[in-house]
Amino acid sequence: MCDVCVMNAVKDRMLSRRSLFKAGAAAAAGAALGAGTAAPAAAMSHGGVVDMTHAYDAEFPTYFGQPGVELTQAFNFKDNGFNLFNLTLNEHTGTHIDAPLHFSADGQAVDEIPVQNLICPLCVIDIAARAAEDSDAQVTPDDIAAWTSEHGEIPDGACVAMHSGWGGRTGGGGFRNADDEGVMHFPGFHVEAAQMLLETGAVALAVDTLSLDHGPSADFATHYAWLPQNRYGIENLANLDQVPSSGARLFVGAPAHRGGSGGPARILAVS
Repeated sequence: MCDVCVMNAVKDRMLSRRSLFKAGAAAAAGAALGAGTAAPAAAMSHGGVVDMTHAYDAEFPTYFGQPGVELTQAFNFKDNGFNLFNLTLNEHTGTHIDAPLHFSADGQAVDEIPVQNLICPLCVIDIAARAAEDSDAQVTPDDIAAWTSEHGEIPDGACVAMHSGWGGRTGGGGFRNADDEGVMHFPGFHVEAAQMLLETGAVALAVDTLSLDHGPSADFATHYAWLPQNRYGIENLANLDQVPSSGARLFVGAPAHRGGSGGPARILAVS
């Protein structure tokens, strides 16, 4: 059958089913009204859901300064009855995961990260005040010690996140914050902090910047300390100012392309 015939057949089926969908939607709405608002109520009983994900396009800042995503429309609704885009994507674009494979020879690929490690108690270490004064600020062992003194030990399976206040800078050059020599300046985790966290049950590090290492890093010491231990990273996390320092739970919608070194993720926090 020709492509046009297939498309027309699909459109005919869609149109013939539209009335059925309307009836089904009406019935579902009635059922939902009868059942109350259990799902929203469940979420609100935990303090709400926060989207920790930046929407991204070709203008979103990337580590190498080149566009990380391209969408090309292959079909449009006017002519074809549906929209479909071809997507060309750098794995490390927008809010994304660094899989262990990203900085190791044989670490877990993104599809191999254990699913139990994708639902994490969230521990937020706030260095925003220091980062406002020093773009190269880093999370140190002292910051971790201060957090544990106030909130208790780092929970098993935790994601430990740096809140530097950098998330609001994504709309301009201040996110990469490169100097005249092209060296970037933004906060990250000091390697000694990562090594300290390796002694805990934490499974993920997260930052609201472009890299687990701070911008001027030339050796990626934090990446090399953390990822080869089959722990993963999250970069460009959003809205860390909207979640508590402890008590929230992170849900990481990791991609599952086989053999990938990472990939954009939809990430939610429930508190």
